[in-house]
Amino acid sequence: MSETKPVVLIAEELSPATVDALGPDFEIRTTDGSDRAQLLAALPEANAVLVRSATTMDAEAIAAAPHLKVIARAGVGLDNVDTKAATQAGVMVVNAPTSNILSAAELTCGHILGVARNIAPANRALKGGEWKRSKYSGVELYEKKLGIIGLGRIGSLVAERMRSFGMEILAYDPYVTSARAQQIGARLLSLDELLAEADFLTIHMPKTPETLGMISDEQFRIMKDTAFVVNVARGGLIDEEALDRALTAGIIGGAAIDVFSAEPAVDLPFFAHDRAVVTPHLGASTTEAQEKAGVSVAKSVRLALAGELVPDAVNVAGGVIHEDVRPGIPLAEKLGRILTALSTGDSLTVVELEVAGEIADKDVKSLQLAALKGVFTDVVSDQVSYVNAPVLAEQRGVESRLTTTAESPAYRNTVTVKGATSNGTQISVAGTLTGPKQVQKVVGIDGYELEVPMAEHLLVFRYADRPGVIGTIGQVLGDAGVNIAGMDVSRQVEGGEALALLTLDAALPAGVAEELGQAIGASKVAGIDLED
Repeated sequence: MSETKPVVLIAEELSPATVDALGPDFEIRTTDGSDRAQLLAALPEANAVLVRSATTMDAEAIAAAPHLKVIARAGVGLDNVDTKAATQAGVMVVNAPTSNILSAAELTCGHILGVARNIAPANRALKGGEWKRSKYSGVELYEKKLGIIGLGRIGSLVAERMRSFGMEILAYDPYVTSARAQQIGARLLSLDELLAEADFLTIHMPKTPETLGMISDEQFRIMKDTAFVVNVARGGLIDEEALDRALTAGIIGGAAIDVFSAEPAVDLPFFAHDRAVVTPHLGASTTEAQEKAGVSVAKSVRLALAGELVPDAVNVAGGVIHEDVRPGIPLAEKLGRILTALSTGDSLTVVELEVAGEIADKDVKSLQLAALKGVFTDVVSDQVSYVNAPVLAEQRGVESRLTTTAESPAYRNTVTVKGATSNGTQISVAGTLTGPKQVQKVVGIDGYELEVPMAEHLLVFRYADRPGVIGTIGQVLGDAGVNIAGMDVSRQVEGGEALALLTLDAALPAGVAEELGQAIGASKVAGIDLED
């Protein structure tokens, strides 16, 4: 009797190369993922499901697939996959984080050329029977200044391509060193300096609470009235209402937008402006990008179903990892995210992971990858995974180190993520797992010993140890409507500096961390949000 093959369900049309990449070891089935009833009927026997953007893999769909091991999204975004529900069900989620970088970079370059020469409105006018050469006179790119916000992989590709037009490249990215920017051929500036100098502005940042609406009325007022702004990254990075106001008032030259706050978007106010060119989220819409995405996730599915390391897993790390090491992976990733928050905008030049205790003699490379993944998760526009985290570090001139020691005096095992910044500051955050339930705890920050259970919302501050500080903290947070869930205070010498770590019931509203820092005269303050 022949062995039953794992069932791979393809829920949307994918390239033939995707099926070829899966190979002969699976039973391939197809369904129409956009038809909910058809999808749910096809899921019970599926071991893997491949989707694009039209199939919603929510908690209901995941529950309907008791044998499901992996959901693969042939693309970058994961808006149609409930990653939390998948994780709770033990289902791996993978995507293709690098599949569209060339396509997105090329579309950005196309939009820069398009707005410079008025290609879209001139085309529209001529097809409408109007010959208007003088109205649609444009500008050359030669010797113009291109401002790039976010110098990651896509931003770097744009810089490389637009230099060939003789453009001067300016960049703003607080997490890129000047040495790395120099390699790319870019001059690093503050955001306001870049806005004031740029003739063309393109954004390549992640969509976070800090970057949402980062280009709004104030930023448009700083820009030249001849400057053009381009967004092929994430919808909402440019305040769409402010963009309409800027175009109406003529305080910028024009815009090219491919992504929107809510999609599909078909009738936003700024669409009415002749100097606004819009496309329906075409960043990844090339034959090559779609094929790369399909082949990439097909390879990940093969690895996942074989129980091997899956570098592009976004929720769990697959692969042959020792059972004593595996529980530390999410801890190391969170410690990496905390380290980035503690760097307070200074670019990291070194990230070192130190593993101490009983697991030090095991293969702990996965913990280093997890820590690097955490370091970059909240600061780059690219989807960060175990495979691209080292690449991101190399691109940004960040040295990655791993050290191990059997000595761990206080706990069976500790994982410490250390960082050095471009201004010489040393940062560290240590964690451990305790008890039968392997509870994640933060046990040290910058050499101060603590013991606080890991939480989604954290607040760290260092201050001169004196009476009354804790009362002030409670008052500021109370006025902001934020409840303190837990707290630990540590000091190294009496009368010196103290460091406090608070866990909170909710994220800090904008500006509260800075207000708190001023109220207590803190030498360091950082609000940290670890929500997925």
